[in-house]
Amino acid sequence: MAASPAGSVAGSRYPAPAPLAAAIGPQGSQSPHGSHGPRASHGKQGRQGSPGSPKPPLTPTTDAPPAPAALAAKVRTLAPSMTRSMQRVAEAVAADPAGCAALTVTGLAELTGTSEATVVRTARLLGYPGYRDLRLALAGLAAQQQSGRAPSVTADIAVDDPIADVVAKLAYDEQQTLADTAANLDTVQLGAAVAALATARRIDIYGVGASGLVAQDLGQKLLRIGLLAHAHSDPHLAVTNAVQLRSGDVAIAITHSGSTGDVIEPLRAAFDHGATTVAITGRPDGPVSQYADHILTTSTARESELRPAAMSSRTSQLLVVDCLFTGVTQRTYETAAPALAASYEALAHRHAPRTR
Repeated sequence: MAASPAGSVAGSRYPAPAPLAAAIGPQGSQSPHGSHGPRASHGKQGRQGSPGSPKPPLTPTTDAPPAPAALAAKVRTLAPSMTRSMQRVAEAVAADPAGCAALTVTGLAELTGTSEATVVRTARLLGYPGYRDLRLALAGLAAQQQSGRAPSVTADIAVDDPIADVVAKLAYDEQQTLADTAANLDTVQLGAAVAALATARRIDIYGVGASGLVAQDLGQKLLRIGLLAHAHSDPHLAVTNAVQLRSGDVAIAITHSGSTGDVIEPLRAAFDHGATTVAITGRPDGPVSQYADHILTTSTARESELRPAAMSSRTSQLLVVDCLFTGVTQRTYETAAPALAASYEALAHRHAPRTR
């Protein structure tokens, strides 16, 4: 679902998230990694600036560069947010890592019809300090592929494909989506989100459409281990609940596009009122990141006519949800285990075989 037009979000006193896009600059200019800038001040330590102020634009990462195996996943995840010239570079290195590893920065620029500066910017956006580091990763990826690894991309599903081929292609794409999400998931950010959830007084989760189903899944999981968690797919209820949050509470926004206005608006309200905020998104440089303390990046398989983005985004979002739930259960095991046992016992009679 797209954000509402600039100016306002329907039925709300909060400004629409459209200005956020201007705040973060051109697409592809931010890093998908690491922790993010200071928040607006509402008495919570570490926040700076005036209430409602978004965080400053993300800057290039200084984290260790991703492993070669994660390079293809990075390209698939970040390509939609790149400029067209950067996409040509990213697509070239993902399609032929061995050939590109043999090229100088000038050679790759000539091959892709771009400039040396574009090649370097693409390398940095993918998480590498410079082109030399990208070449090393490409060489490593090429070696892995030559050792017999499966191809990274399967053919699109055709209208006349036999059902057995549909099953095989979907199964491979689902596996690839999960592997890409695992490769891109920042475990430092994940750990911080888990820590916040484990001690939260109250948890709000926002999502609409397919992401709303994922939000409901996370909400009911957290409820079953004794946490006060509620999922909201109605944007009005989401905002009216968000303004009640305070320091010690957690708000989670789930949006594949990173620009869903009905999800950004309540997250912004929670952010403004001092709650710890988390974004689960496939676009870590999208507007939602401006109001998220912790960003958990998901991946998707290639979108096609018979496989919309909502299908693969749901798969990767559910993986992140399961990681959050499992991490919180580990941290709160002494209270979570009895709560789970009580919920199983309460529902056991509903699963017992019926007698005639």
